[in-house]
Amino acid sequence: MTDATPEMTTATAQPSVRSALLATAIVSTGTLLLATFELSMADWPSGFVLLGVLPLTALLFFGCCIWTATLLLRIRTGGATFAIPFLICAATLALLVYAPLQKVALQRNFYWHRADRERIVARVEAGELKPNVDTNKNLIALGDRAPNVSAGGNDIVVDQADKGFYVLFLTTRGLKHYFTGFLRVPPGSDPRDFFEFDDKPPSLLVRYDKDWYFVAN
Repeated sequence: MTDATPEMTTATAQPSVRSALLATAIVSTGTLLLATFELSMADWPSGFVLLGVLPLTALLFFGCCIWTATLLLRIRTGGATFAIPFLICAATLALLVYAPLQKVALQRNFYWHRADRERIVARVEAGELKPNVDTNKNLIALGDRAPNVSAGGNDIVVDQADKGFYVLFLTTRGLKHYFTGFLRVPPGSDPRDFFEFDDKPPSLLVRYDKDWYFVAN
């Protein structure tokens, strides 16, 4: 009863790649998610958290790549499945280098929140929403009850011009007055005329739709 056949011993000793696959999948998925949503996480104060999380994730992924490369040495004894973790890392690295992950995230952000943002613009134009922050005459704090459409506390930046209102919905609100966001301009207006760009033109200007632009200062 206690004797084991050679076949049973071989099956018991057969190495498993399941734990390596699970660990690689978790690390790779986390790395891709961080790379995709890094921009939306960069606003104050989560930017400080990102400064720690980003290098740690990079080191973890780099270590995972090296570890899975060593698993290739076990293909001869364990089978071709030991190459799968390394292939997952290689595919993840290719996506990080060549796939427009942040662009995809921004497009999702724009279309997901567009209806809410347009309703807010209409309320600004109708005079229902006005600047309500004592320290900034161009800032409107939407509050917790409003849809979360702007980073850094759900505040929007408005600028009244001859043709209507410029309304900026932030995606990043960083230190030293750095920001990125979706700017809705009055029909037929130039986004460069937004008051935030009086001293310096936007460092990034991408048209998303009629009267909508993604900007950075």
